[in-house]
Amino acid sequence: MNKMDGLSTGEEEDSTFTSISLEDDTDHSLKSLRPRAESLLPKMMNADMDAVDAENQVELEEKTRLINQVLELQHTLEDLSARVDAVKEENLKLKSENQVLGQYIENLMSASSVFQTTDTKSKRK
Repeated sequence: MNKMDGLSTGEEEDSTFTSISLEDDTDHSLKSLRPRAESLLPKMMNADMDAVDAENQVELEEKTRLINQVLELQHTLEDLSARVDAVKEENLKLKSENQVLGQYIENLMSASSVFQTTDTKSKRK
């Protein structure tokens, strides 16, 4: 190894000189790009975070819309259930009234001579 030109072909290093091998050239070129990539990283992260925030905002709005829709449907179901209960009560009341009226009509008909059955065969003979 020649210490004057700073080149090394082996793996030994000198504290005064930097050893550069041909394999380092590709890594060295990537290292030269790293500062630019690192300066772009916060911008990319901000853009990614903005995209994530936008996605989260859309998801939050969708969840809120769905929750409101579910609540509205629950209230509608409660109203319909109450209406069904009221109609059932009204139905039972009307059935009871119909039975009373039916019995009253039967009693009137049995008490009236107009609705009495007559034996027409016995009158003809």
